[in-house]
Amino acid sequence: MNHSCLKETQRAMEIIPLNPPLKKSPFCPPFLKGDIGGLLWGKGGFEKGFTLLEIIVVVFILSLLAAIIAPRIIGRTDDARITEAKVQIRNFETALKLFKLDNGFYPSTDQGLEALVEKPTIGRIPNNYREGGYLEQKKIPLDPWGNPYIYVSPGIQGDFDILSFGADGKEGGEGKDADIKNWEM
Repeated sequence: MNHSCLKETQRAMEIIPLNPPLKKSPFCPPFLKGDIGGLLWGKGGFEKGFTLLEIIVVVFILSLLAAIIAPRIIGRTDDARITEAKVQIRNFETALKLFKLDNGFYPSTDQGLEALVEKPTIGRIPNNYREGGYLEQKKIPLDPWGNPYIYVSPGIQGDFDILSFGADGKEGGEGKDADIKNWEM
């Protein structure tokens, strides 16, 4: 009879009650060398751990969730970029209106949106240009797809036109490739 094995089994049963209870045995039975309610039989008796099967099941469930949720999240990036472009165009409009309030005119097409961050040196020079410019950034940002915004003044649709060509960077398009125009917002 292996007394140390019996003592380890009895001690484990007192510390961690098993349901159904483990039968007392004078030897270390081979069926204890596997999963018993989240416990594994090891060199030092019962040890906490996970079996390979439990790990495979968890990985399977996580991959299943990722397969279901990931496409929903990925599909929203185009919507977020379109919204970001619209917000940036609205910021340009506000800055251009402040520029006109201070100077009495909008920057020309040649001066471009750069006139909002740096005093123009060509065309009509503003007399009351605000120190620091009209945007918090000291650089005109690109659209969310990495292309420059198009600025025309005087515009075809109004005092000025601002647009982004969308995801494809080309005029026209539908969906995520559609142009984003200040006069259509």
